[in-house]
Amino acid sequence: MKVEKIQKLKSGKYKVQLGQETVTVHDDVLLDHHLLFKKEIDDADYQNIIQDSIRSDIYHKALNYALRKIRSKKEMTSFLDSYDLSEQEKKAMIQQLEKSGVLSDLAYVKAYISDSLYLSNDGPNKIEQELYAQDIDNQMIQEELDQIDRDYVHEKLEKLIQKRVSHDHKHSKYQLQQKIVLDMVNLGYERDMVLGILSSMTFSDTEQLEKEYENSMRKLVRKYEGSILEKKIKEKLYSKGFDIHEIESFLDKKKSENF
Repeated sequence: MKVEKIQKLKSGKYKVQLGQETVTVHDDVLLDHHLLFKKEIDDADYQNIIQDSIRSDIYHKALNYALRKIRSKKEMTSFLDSYDLSEQEKKAMIQQLEKSGVLSDLAYVKAYISDSLYLSNDGPNKIEQELYAQDIDNQMIQEELDQIDRDYVHEKLEKLIQKRVSHDHKHSKYQLQQKIVLDMVNLGYERDMVLGILSSMTFSDTEQLEKEYENSMRKLVRKYEGSILEKKIKEKLYSKGFDIHEIESFLDKKKSENF
């Protein structure tokens, strides 16, 4: 068969008419096979063109996948796993993408750390775990994590905690502090840093204690009275995480107000 016509398409690919057959190829296939007007193509060449065109299509899909967002080598390998490629072909494509500069674990690590620090609530420990999950070289990860500004992490954590405290009108001081520690550690922050920030903050249980007292009183006054009622209320408030000394002081104040 002979190359009868070559037409460049809007997509950037080329439509090549080979005798009665038509194939659409990327420019790399066009150049690799020296597809020139009137060139003779035998059956073996034709089959090679078809196979190379399939691989080229997959490579360009992988290229677009990498250009939409910075990818790790593991993510790219998983992407290529969805296509019928040999391990050797996948390895060759990944090497080609690395050589072209669009695929780099180092660039992925840098971008992931930056995005997580400045665009999410995640802390260093969670960032580290997520990067390890990408099977990236541990030393590379540690070298980049060591460059994180610890003062910024502290400032970010402090703002997160302050926001949590200001929006919480449900828990006692003890309950809130325990919840904050658990939540912040799960977000990837050091426990000691969380505790240090909490120790420097002033908490007031007055509003919440008053609310829980009123709720408990409405429920328990139907069943108890006198010292038994006071004991039951005290137990209820203590179970909610309020400090026993604050409870006793609060109840003493209530007594004096009602006296």
